[in-house]
Amino acid sequence: MTTLPRSDPTNRRERRSLELRERLFRAALDLFAKRGFAETTVEDITNAADVGKGTFFNYFPSKDHILLAFAEMQLATLRLAVEEARQAREPLIEFVRALTVRMTAEPARNPDLIRGLLLAFLGSSEIRQAMRDLHVEILDLHTQMVQIGQERGEIRDDLPAAEIALVFRQTIFGTLLIWSLYGDDSLEPRLDAAFEIIWSGVSPRRPSNLSSSEGVPPVSRKKD
Repeated sequence: MTTLPRSDPTNRRERRSLELRERLFRAALDLFAKRGFAETTVEDITNAADVGKGTFFNYFPSKDHILLAFAEMQLATLRLAVEEARQAREPLIEFVRALTVRMTAEPARNPDLIRGLLLAFLGSSEIRQAMRDLHVEILDLHTQMVQIGQERGEIRDDLPAAEIALVFRQTIFGTLLIWSLYGDDSLEPRLDAAFEIIWSGVSPRRPSNLSSSEGVPPVSRKKD
């Protein structure tokens, strides 16, 4: 189940507030999946969550802010993942592959989330700026993960970690965006294909201490 990041509430009132926000968030995601982001109204969300319409605006300034909350949830997951990666003993390629599957689990169930995010980027300057701010931190976390791989010799170190991280993020987001046009069961193979291509490009370079002719099989020539 998709849940929002939260701090431990200190009293019953705070617990009640967190539960209401969580209920509205889950109801909104379910409706986005069933009806689509554009077709879902705030009243639809509050009816599904069984709360008054005014309650919604105590927690989210607009429907678009549900999408912002989703992005913040992904950010919290990524923060934890970076710390896990520092301690993980498995190859980073396997760790990142599993992380990609984990972080795309909700979009895989709800392709309209990706379409909704794009609409929010295009239609709301407030959301667009907030997403830019989140992007800066997300990119920094991805960069840290690339640096971990570089320190372990699992990722090439002749390119800046930030550039590798940016290409990785753009590729994954682009794959999600294209897939969202279809919303079928092709997301996992699309991500796998993208991941394999990215990883082949960022793997450590082989030493080039052989002459150009060494290690190259002879070319067969047909006799005239």
